[in-house]
Amino acid sequence: MFNYTLRRLLLAIPTLLFISLVIFLLLELSPGDPLADMPLSIPPEVRQEMRIALGLGEVWYIRFYKWLYLFTIVEPSHVIAGFTGLDIAVEGQRILSWQTRSPVSDIIIQRMPQTLWVVGLAYLFGILLAVPIGVYSAYRQYSWFDQTGSFISMIGFSLPTFFTGPLLILIFAVWLGWFPIIYDTTLNVNSWETFLRQVRQMAMPVFVLTLYNAAQISRFMRASMLDNMTQDYVRTARAKGMTERIVVLVHVLRNSLIPVVTVIALGIPTVFTGAIITEQIFRVNGLGQLLITAIYASDIPMVLTLSVVFAILIVLFNLIADLLYALLDPRIRYD
Repeated sequence: MFNYTLRRLLLAIPTLLFISLVIFLLLELSPGDPLADMPLSIPPEVRQEMRIALGLGEVWYIRFYKWLYLFTIVEPSHVIAGFTGLDIAVEGQRILSWQTRSPVSDIIIQRMPQTLWVVGLAYLFGILLAVPIGVYSAYRQYSWFDQTGSFISMIGFSLPTFFTGPLLILIFAVWLGWFPIIYDTTLNVNSWETFLRQVRQMAMPVFVLTLYNAAQISRFMRASMLDNMTQDYVRTARAKGMTERIVVLVHVLRNSLIPVVTVIALGIPTVFTGAIITEQIFRVNGLGQLLITAIYASDIPMVLTLSVVFAILIVLFNLIADLLYALLDPRIRYD
């Protein structure tokens, strides 16, 4: 297991380097100018000096190398120093956002709590709901519970969040007035009253994402359970006199979780990337909205850094999913 993990981590290095280069070149070739919003009255020589100040006066491979050094050495040192208080931050130039002229890592850390609160809780609730629903629906196949669960999951998976989000806003915020329309990112939770306000403003976006996540995962859980319920080892376990609870919750569930773990593990990076559409609808000032505004403003340092961070999370959780296979199925060995 250790040797396999080490090989995968070493293989991830050239993979992420290639992904970073591809994203960088795509941004280089994409239309857009970070100085497009500047007044036309600015003299050309001043505009050129501004471009040089943004780091656009050098060839692309030099800029990519500088960004790579700052991304792998300088920014991690500042992040670690900020969390631990250790004096290990590398002094000098940092990756700055062209929009705010602030370090990109600082902005990401500021936005991440909002994303984790909304998208993270929705994903956790979706898993906690989907797994038992999928297990019981498969065990009671074609029952009223299975029919109802399949119908709700079909609706939740089919309806896009840009439909269910405005629909909830119209019903529960505009007509009934139960929840606020816009998410207040400046709310400081320091009392019971502010905590209830936080819960109220999180209710609609969390419900929208929970419905979508639970619908997707429960469908996989139910299908995987049905595939394993008819296997020979299930009949053997029942023939040995094991109780139905042991057969379903130990033998069948453990084997059925293998494909579901893949879906869950690959979905975890979306918690950090944020639900772009949902965050836009409810005005949640998270990472998804940060990426959209950066794309609109041609903020290449922000877009590039966020995209590579998302790629790192996807590669990492792919590895975690593979390692979990060996824990769920003793027959799987990597070494």
